[in-house]
Amino acid sequence: MKFIIDLIEDIRVEIGNEPDFTVHAMLLKEDANDPEKLIYGGEAALNSFALDEAGRKLMIRIDGSSHTLTIGELIKHILIYDMDKMMYEVRLNVNHQYSDLEVIGFGKSTEEKKYFFFIKL
Repeated sequence: MKFIIDLIEDIRVEIGNEPDFTVHAMLLKEDANDPEKLIYGGEAALNSFALDEAGRKLMIRIDGSSHTLTIGELIKHILIYDMDKMMYEVRLNVNHQYSDLEVIGFGKSTEEKKYFFFIKL
């Protein structure tokens, strides 16, 4: 389980709040031979986000649009949240079937200027 405060810290440490990084979901699946291992299952660009105050979570979505969310767009909003909102969980809405997925980690590709939210199915 990751919280907004974890996300802010990771973005600061790992990519120095670089606004041009694009934001992506990376799917990890359990290895059939070794359930302790996770293997790459694909990635997709994330398009939008919204704060769900009733559910106490930041929902980041794949909405089918051609727009790709950037760190610059995301960070300018989440940095100004009060401490209570900083403790909201970060969740991903991938599609109708997977509309509230737990983020299990963060990552980056400096070469491709991509920032990743890791999810597991």
